[in-house]
Amino acid sequence: MQIIVGRIGRPHGVRGELVVGVRTDDPEARFALGTQLETDPAGVGPLTVAATRWQSGELIVRFKGIADRTVAGGLTGTWLSVDSGLLGALDDPDEFRDHELIDLTVRTVGGEVVGVVTHVLHHGQDLLAISPVSGAGEILVPFVRAIVTEVDVRGGVLVIDPPPGLLNSDEAQ
Repeated sequence: MQIIVGRIGRPHGVRGELVVGVRTDDPEARFALGTQLETDPAGVGPLTVAATRWQSGELIVRFKGIADRTVAGGLTGTWLSVDSGLLGALDDPDEFRDHELIDLTVRTVGGEVVGVVTHVLHHGQDLLAISPVSGAGEILVPFVRAIVTEVDVRGGVLVIDPPPGLLNSDEAQ
């Protein structure tokens, strides 16, 4: 599975450098010297990182073979990704990458199947978007230990202990 790590923005200077919008929690590792990144559209890549630096809070990247502003400008809007198998394991057993949670079957602590995780949203509070088994709408579940009691990525299951009203608004008090 390809994981988005950035998006190429505008050229920076005249020697082929580009501003990259970072979409990863570890830009130093994802944009390390020599790293090969897949691209969308695929026809412009893969791209290999030749140099990086931070300037005014923006990541500036130079890719091998891109030596001038005109060629660099043609890459604007290109998405950059890596294979999820290259990311390695996380140190914290209670930390997960978004792609690991998507497609997990969601069950309550009582064993009732709720649905399947379709997205992980990061809006101040991390939320799991769940497609319910009923097929109607979407359920948003806060990704907090008090509600998400177990995540078994290998087993393909995520267990929740929903408060009243989370799964059924008629239960809300």
